[in-house]
Amino acid sequence: MSTEPHPAAPPPVTYPPPMAIRSLRKGVNVAYRQGLAVTGMGLLVLSGPVSIAAPFLPVGLPMAVVGAVLLGRNAVWARRWMESVLARHPRVERLAPDWLMTQVFGRKKRAFTD
Repeated sequence: MSTEPHPAAPPPVTYPPPMAIRSLRKGVNVAYRQGLAVTGMGLLVLSGPVSIAAPFLPVGLPMAVVGAVLLGRNAVWARRWMESVLARHPRVERLAPDWLMTQVFGRKKRAFTD
C-alpha cells in the first residue's frame, strides 16, 4: 500500500447569496416614486406657461392640481413644505376641497374657527 498523502482538496466555491426579491422590489418602488415626483414637478412647472398660452381653455389649473397631488404623495420634502404652508396660511386649507386633502395628505380638512 502506498503511504502518499492525498492531494489537498480544492476549497469549496462560495457564491454570494442571491439578492432578496424584496430589496429588488424596494429599489424599483423608490425609482417609480421618484419618477412620479419628477412628473409632478414637471406638471407644476408647465402649468404656468400653459395657462398663459391658453387663457380661455382651463388646462393650466388641472395640470397644477395633478402636479401638486403627485408631488405631495411621492416626495417627503414636498409634503412637509405643503403642510407648513397650510399651517401658516389656514385660508389655503379652507379653499382646498376634501378629496384633495385626502389624496395628498391622507387626512380630512381641519375645522377652523373664526
